[in-house]
Amino acid sequence: MRLTLVRHATLLLETSGGRVLVDPMLDGAGERPPIENTPNQLRNPLVGLPADAASIVDGVDGVIVTHLHQDHFDATAARLLPSGVPLLTQPESVDELRSRGFAAATADSDGWLGLDIARTSGRHGTGELGRALGPVSGFVVEGVYIAGDTIWCDEVVEALARHRPRAVVANGSGARFVEGDPIVMDARDVRTLREATDAAVVVIHLESINHCVERRDVYRAIDGVVVPDDGETIDV
Repeated sequence: MRLTLVRHATLLLETSGGRVLVDPMLDGAGERPPIENTPNQLRNPLVGLPADAASIVDGVDGVIVTHLHQDHFDATAARLLPSGVPLLTQPESVDELRSRGFAAATADSDGWLGLDIARTSGRHGTGELGRALGPVSGFVVEGVYIAGDTIWCDEVVEALARHRPRAVVANGSGARFVEGDPIVMDARDVRTLREATDAAVVVIHLESINHCVERRDVYRAIDGVVVPDDGETIDV
């Protein structure tokens, strides 16, 4: 499979079922206010797209949305994507996406685009904060585990054991608020992940949103971890 990091958690996957767009955040740089109660009060996204937003969605055969936080599905994506595009998401997000006009939104991965695909669970932080941020999901697509917005947790351990992926795409950066623990994997979590699996480990979700505090060089220093630049394509 060929994987292109667009920006943040937005991916383009070249699969046997066609071109799949994951977690489309397509707003231009600085179009949204900072996430509140975070260490860095810069407007989001922090950086622009590596290509025109319309060209990114052009020819997409399906879309995966892990959850509905704005940095994973934003207003520009909702405007540009065809309303009838096959859209796979978690059960908790189906009704909201259908209410936005995406009639083909589903949580049923069986036979979706003819792909070998399964949904996984995770934890978007710890304690009350994690619960407040709501449910999140990942997806294993043709042997590539896209973990989504999760910390290292039992659900990730279970997904690795059950699906035995050949590659894991982890959302890093140690994103956090002023108070509380990280709400996605930080470098320590990624080191634990690297030690727990023989799969290739790819880290994304970096340097694009104001509460993402760890930069690419932190992860590139971890042996065996691949950290693509925005717009870069890799084989997984």
